[in-house]
Amino acid sequence: MWWLFRLLVRRADPRKERLRGLQTLIGYKFKDESLLVQALSHRSYAYELGRSGVDSNERLEFLGDAVLNMVVAEHLYRKFEGKREGALTQMKSTIVSKRVLARMAKEIGLGEYIMLGESEEASGGRERTSILGDAYEALVGAIYLDGGMRPVRKFLKRHLLHDMHGVLSDEELKNYKSALLELAQREGWGHPVYELQGEEGPDHRKLFTVEVKVKGQVYGVGQGRSKKRAEQMAAREALKRLGEVVVESGGA
Repeated sequence: MWWLFRLLVRRADPRKERLRGLQTLIGYKFKDESLLVQALSHRSYAYELGRSGVDSNERLEFLGDAVLNMVVAEHLYRKFEGKREGALTQMKSTIVSKRVLARMAKEIGLGEYIMLGESEEASGGRERTSILGDAYEALVGAIYLDGGMRPVRKFLKRHLLHDMHGVLSDEELKNYKSALLELAQREGWGHPVYELQGEEGPDHRKLFTVEVKVKGQVYGVGQGRSKKRAEQMAAREALKRLGEVVVESGGA
């Protein structure tokens, strides 16, 4: 009967069940689950309490970063034949940024599975962009070691590249205002000033017009279905007028 008890205990292992759940979410079943465990082991978990026999995910993160960059670069090269090297580099940098990878990690609920040390857990590490982005890269590295490039491409197509234009658009919009602010501060022009010039249309479909002033002069006017987007479009126009290079994400 003892062998039966041990079998039941193994089958009831909650960590095993959680790992199966994650593999279902990502659409890949590991042949060697120890790679998945390592990918989820933050250095605070591996070192803080002196756990022996536990490797952190840092080496897998290193490998995953290289694999991720190669797959994304190849995807962009094939998809955007007319784009020059500079534009492709900017697009790749956006897609593989920690901010975007952390967002993708949140979409698959990866944060719930990361193993953290007690202090890191208490300080909110499970929601930290750097930890989520690193874990995503480590997961890519683990999939590569376990199954090779084919499942990596399948995973990234499903959990990163499926909405590439949406990712590029969102990140691009975030960058216009910050880029204009950085330029103004660098040149000593003070903060750009955004002013709402008008709004039209029904409540459910308003169109806002915003202008942005730099050095007291209007340098950009933008429109959008929200004030935020109109401000971003105004900042984009201002950057162009001020001679800054604005990288476009390209069409579908």
